[in-house]
Amino acid sequence: MNRTRAAAAAATLATATLALSACSASSGGLPDLPAPTFDEVTVHDPSVVTAGDDVWVFGSHAASAHTTDLMSWTQNSMSVGDADAAGLFDDIRAELAETFAWAQSDTLWAADVVELPDGRYAMYYNACEGSSARSALGLAIADSVEGPYVNQQILLRSGMWDEESENAGEVYDATVHPNTVDPDAFYDEDGDLWMVYGSYSGGIFILEMDEETGLPVEGQGYGEHLVGGNHSRIEAPSIRYDEETGYYYLFLSFGGLDASGGYEVRVARSESPDGPYVDAEGNAMADVAGAPGTVFDDASIEPYGVKLVGGFEWADGPGMGGDQGYVSPGHNSWYDDPETGESFLVFHSRFASTGEIHEVRVHQMYMNAEGWPVLAPARYAGEGLAAVSADDAAGTYQVVLFDKVISPFVPTSVAATLEADGTVSGGLEGTWELGDDAAVTVTTAAATFSGVVAPVWNPTAAAWTWGLTVVSEGGVPLWGRQDGAGA
Repeated sequence: MNRTRAAAAAATLATATLALSACSASSGGLPDLPAPTFDEVTVHDPSVVTAGDDVWVFGSHAASAHTTDLMSWTQNSMSVGDADAAGLFDDIRAELAETFAWAQSDTLWAADVVELPDGRYAMYYNACEGSSARSALGLAIADSVEGPYVNQQILLRSGMWDEESENAGEVYDATVHPNTVDPDAFYDEDGDLWMVYGSYSGGIFILEMDEETGLPVEGQGYGEHLVGGNHSRIEAPSIRYDEETGYYYLFLSFGGLDASGGYEVRVARSESPDGPYVDAEGNAMADVAGAPGTVFDDASIEPYGVKLVGGFEWADGPGMGGDQGYVSPGHNSWYDDPETGESFLVFHSRFASTGEIHEVRVHQMYMNAEGWPVLAPARYAGEGLAAVSADDAAGTYQVVLFDKVISPFVPTSVAATLEADGTVSGGLEGTWELGDDAAVTVTTAAATFSGVVAPVWNPTAAAWTWGLTVVSEGGVPLWGRQDGAGA
């Protein structure tokens, strides 16, 4: 099933699933869940599309992988060099020769695949020179998600210095025009196809698309500007419609993608696919950009957007690998399960002490009382929302309080206790209150946070524990996981 066409139905089911689990499950402790098994894959900039029971991700360098449970993945391809052997193309170098030549590159950037109404699969491929915004974005189509994809044409170009851009009559200017990479095609509530794209440079743009052909509707040039400019480090847009809240959610990655870049995921929302988008404080995202005359001015963009995840460390982690925390997590897509109504964020992350090695990670995504998404504080391990009592939620947690500073220096968890009397003590001080349907509010001297308490797998304890995920009115998340089962 098309991930985007399933979104509306899945969003409706999500509320029913939450209420059902809260009413029918016992509130006497954690649900009885098996220990998870994970099989890892490496796909940078994973973009989700479904085919039958398979959930696929496509990403940079022609990498791809698939899964049926979001935990055990199978690598399909890893590079342009093995794309033909994997069946993605018959001859990728020949098919995309014009793209490679324009972009002055021998590899591809963040591909996106979407199912068209007639059942064919459209791949929006792209390539970039890398040190500049010299890029090309094109379309290839296949009858099957596995390929082979057949090139149709280049759709957009950027980096045509001192020449007319895709906007008729305008000379290309990388501070205001987009870098034509990082596409994400999606369907709106009426079934109309759109494509959002862009990275750094002039920011993020959106185009109306023809769902029959997969091509942009004529006469739009680069499309409509949504956010960014003056080379601010904002990229990797992805848009999800939520029928329950009625909002379109624009996910973005702020910062730099490498291990020292401070990469992180933020979100804004709008009542229309083409904006205007705002954050939790009502800031207009169209106005968010680097200061004029600057390059990569993170200070200009740090205050904006609702943060979902950034780099962090678990103080009780084993010292290596993903359980210690994340380094530069970002460039996400999303998946809504059409049967359960559960929603997930799918992204890549690097890890402490492992350099630039990256793997795919999936976290369950919940909606808080104010209609903002929050992420489970641990990777998806087969859990779902469950009934939780105040006695369950009370206990000692490792707590991560994020901030909005874009930096390679990340917060480390501290021990804090949700006391039975409704106070919070230790490394975090304040009060907490459990509401209906696993909703929770945490109040500190600095802010009020809203979210949920839900089961998570704690690999340090090798046990299922309760997880806490909340976000403040200013868009700063707070995560926690109990130290041990029922602790």
